[in-house]
Amino acid sequence: MTYLLAMDQGTSSCRSIVFDPSGQTVAMAQKELTQIYPQPGWVEHDALEIWRMQLATAREVLARTGITAQQVTALGITNQRETTLVWNRKTGQPIHHAIVWQDRRAEPTCAALRARGLADTIRAKTGLLVDAYFSGTKLKWILDHVPGARALAANGELAFGTMDAWLIWQLTEGRVHVTDVSNASRTMLFNVHSNQWDAELLEALDIPPSLMPAVQPSASHFGEVAPALLGHAIPIGGVAGDQQSALFGQACFTAGMAKNTYGTGCFMLMHTGNVFQTSANGLITTSAAQIAPTLAASHAALPPKGARPGAASSHGTPEFALEGSVFVGGAVVQWLRDGLQAIESSAQVQALAESVPDSGGVMVVPAFTGLGAPYWKPEARGSITGLTRGSTLAHIARASLESIAYQSAALLLAMGRDAVAAGAAEVSELRVDGGACVNDLLMQFQADLLGIPVVRPLVTETTALGAAYLAGLSTGVYKSTAELSELWRAERRFIPTMARSRAQELMAQWEHAVAQTVL
Repeated sequence: MTYLLAMDQGTSSCRSIVFDPSGQTVAMAQKELTQIYPQPGWVEHDALEIWRMQLATAREVLARTGITAQQVTALGITNQRETTLVWNRKTGQPIHHAIVWQDRRAEPTCAALRARGLADTIRAKTGLLVDAYFSGTKLKWILDHVPGARALAANGELAFGTMDAWLIWQLTEGRVHVTDVSNASRTMLFNVHSNQWDAELLEALDIPPSLMPAVQPSASHFGEVAPALLGHAIPIGGVAGDQQSALFGQACFTAGMAKNTYGTGCFMLMHTGNVFQTSANGLITTSAAQIAPTLAASHAALPPKGARPGAASSHGTPEFALEGSVFVGGAVVQWLRDGLQAIESSAQVQALAESVPDSGGVMVVPAFTGLGAPYWKPEARGSITGLTRGSTLAHIARASLESIAYQSAALLLAMGRDAVAAGAAEVSELRVDGGACVNDLLMQFQADLLGIPVVRPLVTETTALGAAYLAGLSTGVYKSTAELSELWRAERRFIPTMARSRAQELMAQWEHAVAQTVL
């Protein structure tokens, strides 16, 4: 039997997972990643540690299973998006720690872009709001603040990349400097209509084009792993940012299909096909994972060692998704455990919440760091409303758990309004993954609020699975996305049981509670 290996480079850990051709998990290895906080609002990672850990987990998972590198048909990579790194092309050494997607130091640059009237141009070209979340302003900060960086960049001696590009560089021993369209689309520098780095946006942020990686479809040939690293030259066949990879792993390949990942935060994406749709309801537009139209054409010879491919475009027709982010999802359970000390472990939350029949009118809005989509209220603060003399910790626990569903419902309702405005069909079911999706009470309440089935897959490691699927497509393990759709299996479907009038009443109560969070 042959296998697919996925590297899942996340914000808090590095993981490697082996899948068999049917998409079933064979084994996983994981190592926690050091978080670096130089000052309030700044978050960094050591990129060399990321490389060491990612390589170590790949070696560990193969050793543990007894699978040899020769049995691995292809490698897929998925990664934390927007996290930004610059390294020296000659030495391969980073010139600064990686600046993590959560980092806010580039907000002054964003304010300057807005003041220059570039916000509408940036949104029209990239689908993104001007925000320090995205990579472009982080890259500018590194060039402006690391001594000598500007001169090195002007001489073409530096390389920029998100974590996928960094791992590919390391895996190919510096032979390939490349990223995929889904990661490129999160930089605020990439024109998602033409699938090219945008000269006007690069100039606006004073970024030399020589820094930028080549851009390819998410399922295409990205090079080969140097044989000495894992014991064999494994083709790197799939790359996608974590949320687009999860959308692909959930077999959401066509317009109107949606998934929600319930992690520390929640990330909901709805595929819109080849339609670039600008949201009127607080969502952003992003590139979905894309497949090379003629995969054989992607298997070109590798460039010479040290070659610097230009800012190349990908092939094929662009595909898009609407995306919304909830800042505090599963993190509210951590707050119950660590802040209120209502539970000793996160696993206890469902039993505590189920000890009461409902929340007793209590609403928890966990706006601990403001509210994300569709509200975009950075000034909001967390609140508990509806308390009575009879309210208990169990009611607060249930309301906290339900807050995850309320925030996600607000996202899907916003997507529905955008779909109707575009003349498209609304979402008919929501596919779910992430750690909190194992909570049956939460998933049932989510289905009740939405009025559509919530479907939990048999394989919940959908982020890594998406990267494996992309790699399998580019190497002939799978012939089409239709074949992948056949492999996808539901573990449980949660069917709505609540009257729609009651669900609408609850959502109105939630929106009222949200309105009270702004001081």
